[in-house]
Amino acid sequence: MKKQLSGFLLIIIHFAYPQIQKVEQVIDSCVKKDNFNGSVLLAQNGKTELLSYKGLSNRHYNIPFSDETRFHIFSLTKTFTAALIMQLYEKGKINLDAPISTYYPEYKGEAAKKATIRNLLTYSSGRENKDISSPDLIHQAYDNTLWNLDDFITTFLSEKLADQPGTKFSYNNGDFILLGKIIEKIYNKPFEEVLKEQILVPLKMKNTGFLHHNDIIKNIDEGYSADPSDPFALHTPTNTYIDNFYSAGAMYSTPKDLLIFDQAIFNAVLFSKKTLEIMLTADKKLEDTALGFWVYPKKFGAVNTLFAERQGEGYGHSANWVHLIDKNLSIIILSNTKDIKYLNKMRERLIKAYYGQ
Repeated sequence: MKKQLSGFLLIIIHFAYPQIQKVEQVIDSCVKKDNFNGSVLLAQNGKTELLSYKGLSNRHYNIPFSDETRFHIFSLTKTFTAALIMQLYEKGKINLDAPISTYYPEYKGEAAKKATIRNLLTYSSGRENKDISSPDLIHQAYDNTLWNLDDFITTFLSEKLADQPGTKFSYNNGDFILLGKIIEKIYNKPFEEVLKEQILVPLKMKNTGFLHHNDIIKNIDEGYSADPSDPFALHTPTNTYIDNFYSAGAMYSTPKDLLIFDQAIFNAVLFSKKTLEIMLTADKKLEDTALGFWVYPKKFGAVNTLFAERQGEGYGHSANWVHLIDKNLSIIILSNTKDIKYLNKMRERLIKAYYGQ
């Protein structure tokens, strides 16, 4: 019996290895031709089949990427925020279809009694997005000033409605910053503390955390932007007050920790399967937006799948997290030299290579 099992395992290894070899060839091509620096993790059924690190985490001190490296993940933070909301929903502490003012009565924006928690989760609150409405205001909101959260909300997230809530997708940070504030109000604790207690500590995500601009985080990566005409001509982008991104983008993590979170989400560890189904139900009218992800059917050659994705980008850093729901395949790409558009194309090539397309 043991010999039969060993033989079966050997067949699986021989079958899987050419697939992984093709994936590695794609990664090497991205490094040589386009100066991809970062990490690629590919896992089937939660088991890592490939974890590759390429290039330098810090170019000032010539430090390569490794298992020790912590990456800025920017908007992947939003899925952590969505997961905290889904936990509150499951506990009966929040109604997804209740207006903002139910849980945050001090909020002065016109959306207070008109936009719901679900609208915030799907970027359809209808708010005027003052914080990202012009280059000057983007710099004022995120680069030039360290804001107190309440002052940030009053200054940038309390404008009049631009659209009727629930009718139009408009990607922004503000909706998820408001969700973070609502989480604080319900728990009566700082968002960072709730994040640790409800997700990071229970899942033992020891290399994941919430950033402040003056934190000293061991082994954290540095971001670089490339000259449009030369991917090998890099520079360090303008510094940012990461605190201002708050529950919409202020986290760091590692590929291994993100796989833990991936499996906790899609195996319904943090909440029930019923709640997970609600989280993954996309609204086609809102560009396939689910609650914390985009979810939609996708085809790779002869391979049909249900695609869940989440992206993050900022100041030279980019992150791309994909989970093929029906195949339980997880892909996590983190980089400090390529933008999100590049990672979107790169993930397509990786998946096609894995499935032999």
